[in-house]
Amino acid sequence: MPLDPSIIEALAPVGVSAVFIGTIGWVMTTWIKVKNGYPLESSWGKPLLPASSGETQERVKLLAQENAELRALVGSVKDRLEVLERIATDRGSRLAAEIDSLGPKQIN
Repeated sequence: MPLDPSIIEALAPVGVSAVFIGTIGWVMTTWIKVKNGYPLESSWGKPLLPASSGETQERVKLLAQENAELRALVGSVKDRLEVLERIATDRGSRLAAEIDSLGPKQIN
């Protein structure tokens, strides 16, 4: 049972349009990935270009170092905040006694 040529003529523009739109979509997706620095992958999940360069690895090292410095800074700020909270919430007489005990010792 052969297909009627009028059906093929009616479906041909739809098929061609679908293939064209799919190809354009794939090209745009790939372009966006490359533009934003995402690694490209093959259909098997293996990485393709752009391969990581020395510049990219150096940037990652610098960011990791900066991250470590910021974590240390946040830790010290946390410690100082705990001391300030303790000072603000302690009773005045106890705080005054602690401050006085930190002063120079008087010899009798």
